[in-house]
Formats: sequence, C-alpha cells, structure tokens
Amino acid sequence: MKVGTIILYNGEPFQVIWSNRMRTAQRKPVMQTKLRNVITGKVMEYSFKFGERIDEADVSREKANFLYTDESGTHFMSNETFEPIDFNKEITAEQEPFLKEGIEVLVLRFNGNPVSIELPIKVEYKVVDAPPGIRGDSGGGVTKKVTLDTGLVVDAPLFIKEGEIIRVDTRTGEYVERA
Repeated sequence: MKVGTIILYNGEPFQVIWSNRMRTAQRKPVMQTKLRNVITGKVMEYSFKFGERIDEADVSREKANFLYTDESGTHFMSNETFEPIDFNKEITAEQEPFLKEGIEVLVLRFNGNPVSIELPIKVEYKVVDAPPGIRGDSGGGVTKKVTLDTGLVVDAPLFIKEGEIIRVDTRTGEYVERA
C-alpha cells in the first residue's frame, strides 16, 4: 500500500496517508496504516493482517478552477465541462486558506459525485504584510510571520519583504522558497 492510494474500506473511500510494514519473529506481517476518509476527512489507524483483501476505490479526478467562497459554500468550475462544482464549507474548510482565485485543483469524484478536492503541492502567493526583520541572534533559522494575499499567515525567513512572491507547501502550510 503506497501513500496516496485511495482504497475502499467498509464501503467508503479512504486515502492512505501513512503506511508501515511490520514483521516480527514467528508472526505474520502486518501493514500498519493511517487512513483519511475522503468524504468526511476523519483520520483513523488500522492494521491490515496478512491475506486481508483490499479493493482500490473507484475514484476519478477532474481538473477544476477555484471561483469563490461564500456563506453557501466553496465554488469551482470544471475545466472539461465548464459546469459549476459546489462544496459545503465543512468539506473544504481545511484547504480554504490556500485557495485563491483561478487556482487549479483536482476534484475527487466517488461514484460520480464530487466528494473532496486536492490542492497542488506548491502554490505561489504574494506577501501583503511582512514586518521588518530584526537582526540579532541569528544562530539558527530565524523566521518571522508574514501575511499572504489569501489571509494565510506563514513563517518565512527574515529577508522576505512585502510585495514578494513566495511558494508555500499546501500539505504543511510552510514556506518553501522565493518564486
């Protein structure tokens, strides 16, 4: 089981977010996993025993562009059919700080229904507020809090200034590099 694979467990799609094959003396191997429910977003741990059957979920991915967010939910437009795709705020709440107008995402469909979105791993954002870097104890990796054009606040190195474009890892929410 590879990380990122979407499997069917108890009739629902789960994405493998961590896996470890464990083998001890005189016992059958066990695959320890952390699974995230694609529909609800809940994370659970499960150990698959040797010989246990696992089916891959019938999940399709479709490219879409983010349009806007309002009180009714988050709205996207399919790049293939140009039809709107709408999600409840609960489904996209975790990814909402990373969404900016026009960003291309992957919409996951399970049994033909949209269930969640996948963001690109690295996204470029403009820094709208960056306090001046204070020199001093710079023995380690000194950082400061900067605000991006989506309202997201990340730790960035002292040399980052207002108006610069930086790349952020959407999985962890951390600064990666200057664009």
